[in-house]
Amino acid sequence: MLAPFFQGFGTCGGLIMAIGAQNAFLLSQSVRKNHHLTIALMCILSDMLLIGLGVFSIGQIVASSPEVKLFATFFGAAFLLWYGFCAFKSACKPGVLTTTADTSRSLRNVILTTLAVTFLNPHTYLDTVVLMGSLGGQFIGDGRIYFWIGGVCASAIWFGALAFGGQALAPLFRKPSSWRILDGTVCLVMWLIAAGLIKQGIALL
Repeated sequence: MLAPFFQGFGTCGGLIMAIGAQNAFLLSQSVRKNHHLTIALMCILSDMLLIGLGVFSIGQIVASSPEVKLFATFFGAAFLLWYGFCAFKSACKPGVLTTTADTSRSLRNVILTTLAVTFLNPHTYLDTVVLMGSLGGQFIGDGRIYFWIGGVCASAIWFGALAFGGQALAPLFRKPSSWRILDGTVCLVMWLIAAGLIKQGIALL
């Protein structure tokens, strides 16, 4: 069951490492030690819920139909190739993650903002429910569970690292060279997973 676990881990890890509102908000509050563990926990639980919703709902639909499974396989591969290309472009012209603009916030404000940057972002549903669900549907039985666990582990490690290492990581994430390395790694992981999906899709034809 290592294959579904690592595919879930690698896909989810690549998706959540991009510069985004969740990462910026968590890192900015982590630097200040302002309810940062609450934010990280909410992000992890949100991913656990949304990935599970995708894997065990959309994944069931994918697994039940050979035609849908074939479409989902090539759709997932195409999406990951595109995502990897975007990461490649970002590596060529890296951005930075700014954390100095936010001030300390109340717990209520932190909770509401975390919910907003998570559930009001359409890409969240595309990444977790649609894409992760479609990829998880490639596996049967316990394979989907291990895929889901892999995705949740990647989410927990990433958001945990931002929360516990915020003060140490903030200067690193302000350097374009750091994002160049990270984006290059994401590109490589996404393309490797896409290649595996294409191989699976060809086998289904």
